Amino acid sequence: MERIGLMVHGSRQDAVACAAKATRFLQRAGIKVQAEEDAAACLAGVTPFSQATEKPDAILSLGGDGTLLRGAQAAVKWNVPLLGVNLGRVGFLAEAEPENIEDVLQQLLEGDYSLEERGLLSVETATERWLALNDVVVSRGGYARLITLDALVDGERAGRYVADGLVVTTPTGSTGYSLSAGGPIVSPHVDCMVITPICAHSLQHRPCVVPGSADIRLELGKDAEQQASLQVDGQSYALLKAGDWVNIHKAEEIIRLVRTRPRQFFQLVRDKLAEWSR
Repeated sequence: MERIGLMVHGSRQDAVACAAKATRFLQRAGIKVQAEEDAAACLAGVTPFSQATEKPDAILSLGGDGTLLRGAQAAVKWNVPLLGVNLGRVGFLAEAEPENIEDVLQQLLEGDYSLEERGLLSVETATERWLALNDVVVSRGGYARLITLDALVDGERAGRYVADGLVVTTPTGSTGYSLSAGGPIVSPHVDCMVITPICAHSLQHRPCVVPGSADIRLELGKDAEQQASLQVDGQSYALLKAGDWVNIHKAEEIIRLVRTRPRQFFQLVRDKLAEWSR
């Protein structure tokens, strides 16, 4: 590797300090370091992405899950691996902790790692398209009333929901918002998607697991004036109004996560959720 790109949680001093430590280590090894504008401004010898003439060979994320998801977007854009360093509360996808960052970076530079592929969702409205590693959320946001959503799977109506919203998640994202809303924990090796209602105003609505090959369409009911927020991996991208729709299906793109040691999924779940509940 010759170039590493950094994604840094800029409002956390520990993340900036960790980025500085990583930068010094990489520069001593002869690696060129790139970063977002704000991070590059406070890290010596780091080139902003906007001024770089070549893409990075890998992305290093330093922060919590939100930072890693931003890093995932960059990694997919440039088709390079992603290595996460956890400075947040949970960090299901992160590979390293701040205290062992130099050891993990040394393994990366020596090629002593494997790549774990995770699927993505293609999220489409009438005018735009996004990619989701974790989940897609259509929710009432700041709207004061419950919203009405129809969910169709391969053209068949799976349910009409009067609720705060719906979460459509990948197996990767099943331990996030969907889990908090009562959805199942899904092994990342299962090819599926999960539709989870958020505070549905009915006892009959439960999370639904559908094939990974399915086409999901969420339609905001048009029988009444209403609006909803569309969020992809925690970022708000669109405001929907009555009659609008969102199509969700498996994307052709994938993401590759750097792994430097064996990972046992359910052991990880036990460790992380026990830590989360403290």
